[in-house]
Amino acid sequence: MVVWLYLKDESHFISGLVIGTGLLSYLFLVTFQLTEPSPLPSTFQITWTSEYKINGQNLRGFAKTKTGDKLYIVYTFSSEQEKNYYENNSLTGFIYLVQGELSAPIPPAHPYAFSMEKYLLSKGAVGIVEISDWMFVEEKKSIQSFLAKQRHTIKKHIERTFPQWLVAEAQALLIGLQDQVDNELQRAYQKLGITHLFAISGLHVALVSWLFFEGLLRIGIRREIATIVLVIILPIYGVLAGGAPSVWRAVSVVELMLLMRHVKWQLPINDALAISFIGFVLLEPGVIFQIGFQLSYLATSSLIYSGVIFKQTTTTLIRSFFITLVCQLLVYPLLLHHFYEISISSFIANIIFVPLFSFVILPINIVLLVLTFISLPVAKIFFAIYEPLRVWLTEFILYIQQWPFQLWTPGKPSFWLICVAMGSVLVGLYYLEKKHYGKFVAVILLPAFVIHVSPMLFKETKLTFLNVGQGDCTVIELPFRRAVYVIDSGGILRFEQESWKTAESPYEVGRQIVVPFLKGKGIRDIDIFIVTHADADHVEGAEEVLQEINMQEIHVTPGSLDKPVMHDLLIEAKKRRIPVKEKMQGTAWQMGNISFHYLWPRDTHYEGNNDSIVLFVQQGSFRALLTGDLEEAGEHQLIKLYKSQLANITLLKAGHHGSKTSSTEQFVELLQPELTIFSAGLKNRYGHPHEEVMERFFSRNLPTLITGLDGTIEVRVHENIWSVQKEKDLVQ
Repeated sequence: MVVWLYLKDESHFISGLVIGTGLLSYLFLVTFQLTEPSPLPSTFQITWTSEYKINGQNLRGFAKTKTGDKLYIVYTFSSEQEKNYYENNSLTGFIYLVQGELSAPIPPAHPYAFSMEKYLLSKGAVGIVEISDWMFVEEKKSIQSFLAKQRHTIKKHIERTFPQWLVAEAQALLIGLQDQVDNELQRAYQKLGITHLFAISGLHVALVSWLFFEGLLRIGIRREIATIVLVIILPIYGVLAGGAPSVWRAVSVVELMLLMRHVKWQLPINDALAISFIGFVLLEPGVIFQIGFQLSYLATSSLIYSGVIFKQTTTTLIRSFFITLVCQLLVYPLLLHHFYEISISSFIANIIFVPLFSFVILPINIVLLVLTFISLPVAKIFFAIYEPLRVWLTEFILYIQQWPFQLWTPGKPSFWLICVAMGSVLVGLYYLEKKHYGKFVAVILLPAFVIHVSPMLFKETKLTFLNVGQGDCTVIELPFRRAVYVIDSGGILRFEQESWKTAESPYEVGRQIVVPFLKGKGIRDIDIFIVTHADADHVEGAEEVLQEINMQEIHVTPGSLDKPVMHDLLIEAKKRRIPVKEKMQGTAWQMGNISFHYLWPRDTHYEGNNDSIVLFVQQGSFRALLTGDLEEAGEHQLIKLYKSQLANITLLKAGHHGSKTSSTEQFVELLQPELTIFSAGLKNRYGHPHEEVMERFFSRNLPTLITGLDGTIEVRVHENIWSVQKEKDLVQ
């Protein structure tokens, strides 16, 4: 930022103000927000804000105490009637007397997973409270609660009057609600780099402001009066639109420009943006950690300070390309830091879809919403014309997102690489402005190439045992990433329950834990995906991984393919033409000085846990045994077959999460592992690992680690030396 402001000849005062505000906000957060919150009384009062969601049986969102502390509230509905009431009424401004305990957020599963702690920090919240009981006190009347109710009314009106196909889009574009956006469509937008079009952006605010202002002028209202009315209306629109950072950034900048013009003061737009930034951070310091806030101000700055580049273009199409190019380049280091990948196709897709959404689809939705209030029969006629066209566009988007090579996934770069990349973009844009195109290309591509290859520059073999809760997932990376093997994918055993309790956006281990880890590490391909056996906690997340990461082949234990839990994985594998092979004892392969052997099963008749694929890995004197959910009978067979090979092993991934039916006395006595890892969820319902099993290891002074307690565990092997890093070390 300092370099950018210097290159653009910005005044020292403005530069210092922007940078100083950012630093002061960071120091404020570190000093005050990161301290331990004070204990809450047994009963206390909360007032709900407009930030909350209902998902299945749970209500989650933010509320404030009498002292002004912000809390993240979790409440479980006791009945369908209670849920229906809160779905049909706005909670904003409702005051409750509640009982609950303040708790700290659970640490992320690994360094690339969602961090609840960072999320709360960005929202200025001090902790999480799970409500055990509450009692309604009163409704606090305010402008904010009134506008929240109007937003809720519009939400319900759209659900009642719009065709089902168009509800999600209308709610997203008109009031900033994305709760009903289909996951498949959302992923398609991400691959094309046009996710921002499904949110209310600065361009939307500018367009709505222009339409409203011109409308007032057309009906004969004086320009001065129209300006004042617009100044009053814009903040109201900001609340109705959901109050995202991009919305308030656009609203505040437009407000400043209008007010200064009204009093005959000249305020450059870059100064208006700087004042908006400062005001935003001072009012809500935690916002500086929000991704939307960072991207919004950075992208807008790129457009403001690149006027010279845009003036050099000769046609609208070329100008659109350069606008996209400048914006995407400046935010790409930030995107990699947060999401570990960027869309390559976005450079073209935005040229097509930004004008389409901004000047066609958004105005159409505004007109349709107005028509539903004026005359529903007339609106239905327009819906009959528009819906098929919009469905066709959605199908087209879903089709083109299947094209290969649309995403660049280099992983999460180190901090210094992020800084180098950002610096190279600023220098590159300077060269572009000066028409030094060769230097521009070179200075942009060189850091990008380093970012691309850096995740592969390691000499060790890495075995990572992911913290996937009550399940298994192991990732093996060979030196210089010559190959990647993934064993199981974690998953959740889902029980039948009443429909009203079923979450619309269920928790998915594969998509929310495994995929972010792989992408964060820059893993773009899996050479072999191994499904040890057909249990939900080992394979339920596999389909989600397959949808996001390329696989060369899939190995399964014989006889397991007809099990219901394998159904989704097999459909996805067939769709992507990935071979699925049944493997058993005797399968072996070598990669350099590392050998891999399947020691089990021996037959093709699948009977469950004891037919898990057992993998033996050897590199020099380092030997690892990964046993799936193998139990007592299977362990006895391994002892008979491989007694000398398994004696005094280096690393054991214990069978069946440490169940008392596995890790038998005889098995532990033979192996005497230097380290044993139990893949088991924190406070799981099964009590894994069982205390009897743990005693077998403790009595022999054999070290153990548990993913539920120690988090994700990484074992590194270089020649004959091996080391262990736990989650807290990996995060650092």
